[in-house]
Amino acid sequence: MITSTDWLLSDSLAPVVAGDPLEPLYAGASRGALVLPFCGGCSLPLDLEQRVCDDCGSDEIDWLETLPRGVVHSSTTMHRLEPGLVTATGPYPIVDVELDGGHRLIMTTVEPAAGTPRIGDAVDIAFRYLAGVAIPAAQTITSTDTEATNDNH
Repeated sequence: MITSTDWLLSDSLAPVVAGDPLEPLYAGASRGALVLPFCGGCSLPLDLEQRVCDDCGSDEIDWLETLPRGVVHSSTTMHRLEPGLVTATGPYPIVDVELDGGHRLIMTTVEPAAGTPRIGDAVDIAFRYLAGVAIPAAQTITSTDTEATNDNH
């Protein structure tokens, strides 16, 4: 178990994994896999705490491993530092990522970032650790292919 201190949040904000509705996400993340909910009836990607499919009405949920990459849909820089909860010493990025598998997740970056990822930036989903609990986080991909993709957005 990784126990290093998270760069952004106080350990007191770590989720209690056992019994949490997102336990399959955390279990997958602990092994380095991005596991997200899909409709058991029609395979539509579901929001993290969605209980009924918008498409077919099924309440069956399958937590499946999905591709850990996507594109920044929107991003912002948060300037609010909440004493005792936020341990960052300066502004930090919040990123809305549209994943290749169809989900959208809002997260921060794996490590403190000098700037906020730009809309259209390709990202991999990696993990930061809050009191030993793995949490998805964006990691900008830096390659020639990414730059060419960003020129098209």
